[in-house]
Amino acid sequence: MRTFATILICLAGVINFLPAIGALSGKRIGALYGVTVEDSNSEILLRHRAVLFGIVGALIIASAFDASLRPAGYAAGFTAMLGFILIAGLVGNYNANLRRVAIVDIVGLAALLGAALIDYCA
Repeated sequence: MRTFATILICLAGVINFLPAIGALSGKRIGALYGVTVEDSNSEILLRHRAVLFGIVGALIIASAFDASLRPAGYAAGFTAMLGFILIAGLVGNYNANLRRVAIVDIVGLAALLGAALIDYCA
């Protein structure tokens, strides 16, 4: 059962880590989210967001293999993914790419929740 929890945590970690590719360029960010990055201010903010997701993803993945990091990994993962889903829901009127991100985040949340239940209830 612990191996399954590790797999679920890794899945959530990869989901969070993959957007880090957007840190490489504004064009990658635009393609990832289906937005046009029109100015350097927006590019800086979005690329920095990508770096932060890389950090969150790396923490979650590390927590899969170091149980002492799991509380921090769970907290970061739940906060990042649930935060995006809530903000998207509150703002609304988002494009198909952002809808895909929300759906993938729901999958990531389910994976983390499953792992947490295994860790803390089994």
